[in-house]
Amino acid sequence: MIKVGVFGANGRVGKLLIDDLKVTNGMSLSSVFVRNSLNFSIDPSVLVTKDIKTFLDACDIVVDFSLPEACEALLEGAMQTPKPLVIGTTGLSAHQLNLLKQASESMPILYATNMSLGVALLNKLVYQAAAALEGFDIEIVEMHHRHKKDAPSGTALTLGESCARGRGLDLDKVRVSGRDGNIGERSQDEIAVMALRGGDIVGRHTVGFYNDGEFIELNHTATSRNTFSKGALRAASWLADKEAGLYSISDCLEV
Repeated sequence: MIKVGVFGANGRVGKLLIDDLKVTNGMSLSSVFVRNSLNFSIDPSVLVTKDIKTFLDACDIVVDFSLPEACEALLEGAMQTPKPLVIGTTGLSAHQLNLLKQASESMPILYATNMSLGVALLNKLVYQAAAALEGFDIEIVEMHHRHKKDAPSGTALTLGESCARGRGLDLDKVRVSGRDGNIGERSQDEIAVMALRGGDIVGRHTVGFYNDGEFIELNHTATSRNTFSKGALRAASWLADKEAGLYSISDCLEV
């Protein structure tokens, strides 16, 4: 039985992880980390703690859906008490991403901006399309609920990176995430990554390839956050016995 620690339990996905673990074979919830207090009731046998070391000592693997600053604290703690980590927190800074890579030298870490099988496949498809459709303009639009804090979404940025790799480009040098005013014509290598926010949209990503006379759009729509929680637990089961290193969702889903 794999003992799972949930980091970010008060969040939307954190709560789903706790519910899903009740019916997941071979896994059980052993510990929950909270910054202040847990805002819902939980089985009294589960350890609830504010101390990261105590939290890590009580589990075999950690699943993290928190905030960037909290994820940073988790990584720093795990470097002292190494554990396999499944990290689904988005909006990480360059420093936090570097810390993640450093931590992966002493423990297995699976980092994914989206835990769904569909998005893993979509990344492969957009890479192939970007490479094959030379001269097509690439525009990415993502839609999420009004409460999402980071923009563009981590998933949209990952899709942008897949497109950029297909074209042999550096996304940081060609990405556009806003247009306003008399800005001139669109440049040839430009990859737009735009964000829309509203209502309770779980997540929708569209990658379009546009040319004179034709265009292709590839879409993925998440209709339930359980897609992410179940995907993360599947990733945790796969990661539990792996050697130190940095893994992706594609590694465990084999797509």
